[in-house]
Amino acid sequence: MNKTLLVIKREYFTRVKKKSFLLMTFLVPMLIIGMYALMIGLAIKGGDNVPTVEVVDDSGIFTRGFKDKKSVKFQNSVKTLDQARKKVVNNEDAFVLHIPKDIAAGGKLQLFSQKKAGISVISTIEDQINEQMRNKMLEDAGIDAETLDNIKPSFSVVSKELTAEGEKDSSSGAAMGVAFAAAILIYMSLFIYGVQVMRGIIEEKTSRIVEVVISSVKPFQLMLGKIVGIGLVGLTQFLLWIILSASLAAVATNMIFKDKIEAVKSNMPGQAAAVAESNKGVDLLNALGTVEWGYILPLFLIFFIGGYMLYSALFAAVGSAVDSDTETQQFMLPITLPLLFTYIMSFSFIVNNPDSSLSFWLSIIPFTSPIAMMVRLPFGVPFWQLSLSIALLIGGFILTTWVAARIYRVGILMYGKKVSFKELGKWFMYKG
Repeated sequence: MNKTLLVIKREYFTRVKKKSFLLMTFLVPMLIIGMYALMIGLAIKGGDNVPTVEVVDDSGIFTRGFKDKKSVKFQNSVKTLDQARKKVVNNEDAFVLHIPKDIAAGGKLQLFSQKKAGISVISTIEDQINEQMRNKMLEDAGIDAETLDNIKPSFSVVSKELTAEGEKDSSSGAAMGVAFAAAILIYMSLFIYGVQVMRGIIEEKTSRIVEVVISSVKPFQLMLGKIVGIGLVGLTQFLLWIILSASLAAVATNMIFKDKIEAVKSNMPGQAAAVAESNKGVDLLNALGTVEWGYILPLFLIFFIGGYMLYSALFAAVGSAVDSDTETQQFMLPITLPLLFTYIMSFSFIVNNPDSSLSFWLSIIPFTSPIAMMVRLPFGVPFWQLSLSIALLIGGFILTTWVAARIYRVGILMYGKKVSFKELGKWFMYKG
């Protein structure tokens, strides 16, 4: 046990002290926050080159004109269609929209340009054409379009969970967000840190350092030490990412809503919009407050650690069987397929059907439960299913570690030999 602890200590401190670890630990949260800030900023600002569409209306229906948007501007034309088309020929940035006389009878709209229009330009034109045609048809039918537009009921469902202690607030949106975040984190961690275990073993094997180490440490102790040590590195990095991301998000949120809140306090123009924006932030915080973090986070750690230990043992076996990264592909595909399948099903099926039979079995099988169960957890999982899933995950880790150790003890000293699945089976059956 002391030798295993020494291996764990070496693997942990060697990686934690690396500049790359420190750089990625502090850089990743900043990149994530910066990426979202950039996306929001670009969405608010819009594009730098906003196209102008010249409208040739032969129908005379669209006299009210088109409304300018962030993605496109409109200009009513007094030219004929032929004159407008000549402008397009001489100007590659020109767009001409032709509305035929028989548009109401099903005539075709045409957009002339030298280059293809963006999707947002096309959709904006279609939306405005349909809206104006709708208003004309309502007027022809004797219906006031403005009155009809004002009659827009807006109801929202307030979710309540009934428990033995009474009713409590719940939010399906927050539950879905937490489920997605947990699935992505576990999926990424199993790959990133599992591959680190594999590459660490390959490096020691190819450099022949392992021959020296094996003389004083048993293969199983070395493998277990590597798995636990690198796992602790991953856990440390995740905890630091969570702390740093939460801190940066709090600062960014405060900066975003600061002007809105000050506008409300000072009774500035646009107060209603400021209140609406502030309420969105409050609603988001209230939704997140409905999530049972004291229940979710400990279970996240359990499934993170259990899934990591299970898959790292398999990655360790692969690392011991090959001499380079290029030889790992044939062995990694069967290992990663269950993870990839569950990850895809999480977003397309499990999150919408958390209590289905498929969701249940995916959350019970050890190779798929770390992701599937985390997706189901925010929606409520019976205690017996949760207990069974954790028990099978622990049993699966013990079994895979035993299998991997039997392959590892032989493979770690094999050099220059192409290994097949049949060969791995022979290594597993070796006695001694």
